Amino acid sequence: MNPIFLQIGSFKLSYYGLCYAIAFFIGIELLKKEADKKGISKNIIEDYAFVAMLSGLLGGRLYYVLFNYTYYFSHPQDIIAVWKGGMAIHGGIIGGFIGTLIYAHRKKLNPFLLGDMVAPLLLLGQGIGRFGNLANGEVHGVPTFTPLKVIFNLKPSFYQWYSSYNLMSLTEKAQYKELVPWGLVFPTSSPAGSEFPNLPLHPAMLYEATLNFIGFFFLYFFMRKKNYATGTIWWTYIIIYSINRIIVSFFRAEDLMLYGFRAPHVVSFIMLLIAAIIIIVINKKSGSDK
Repeated sequence: MNPIFLQIGSFKLSYYGLCYAIAFFIGIELLKKEADKKGISKNIIEDYAFVAMLSGLLGGRLYYVLFNYTYYFSHPQDIIAVWKGGMAIHGGIIGGFIGTLIYAHRKKLNPFLLGDMVAPLLLLGQGIGRFGNLANGEVHGVPTFTPLKVIFNLKPSFYQWYSSYNLMSLTEKAQYKELVPWGLVFPTSSPAGSEFPNLPLHPAMLYEATLNFIGFFFLYFFMRKKNYATGTIWWTYIIIYSINRIIVSFFRAEDLMLYGFRAPHVVSFIMLLIAAIIIIVINKKSGSDK
């Protein structure tokens, strides 16, 4: 796997950048079609897409920096060095949501109307973007021979087991068979390959891509055709992505940590609970207003 899609002289176009560019342009075209149905100007949609993207990128970076504050406190010059990696999707969601609130307020629009329109497309874009992670060899999983009792445990348990595994003899190592037949071996120049050289890993980025595409089809082709209270699709997106991330994070090797727990599990559970309560409240209110 090569992270560079095209290179002309010193110009390099990465698969990661290409995937997100494709996702952005597909998303904005579908968003314009939805705007036509709701009588919203295409100019407003184009401006909103830019604001949401920028605020999402800022939120994703700030979230990552805060969870790695010990490193960035010692290396403040790297805070803006996004080309070295370091984005967090939960921070991107929060940042994009804040950007939406600000933009909607300035344009006198219901922010959750915009949220309902963009929510399915976020899952589509996140799914496409994971193929960029595949090319980079990042957002990777643990080795495919990792026992399930280790995977479905607190993340530090995996590294404790893996340390003991590396001390085993070849005969002892041979007892650990691959649990799945689709593990991927990444180049040693990639984050996945440098952490687990020459070992088949769970393709966690493809697990998440698949779940995100399923969520996109559910929101775009089913939920948006139903008559729910404004905001329901947005908060359903939060629930779907939270469930997806909880599942995938069991297999991921490089998740951020929060007091010994996987941070995505903690944050996803909180977001899921909040979203479920809000959906119940707004739809009860909508039903009582009819």
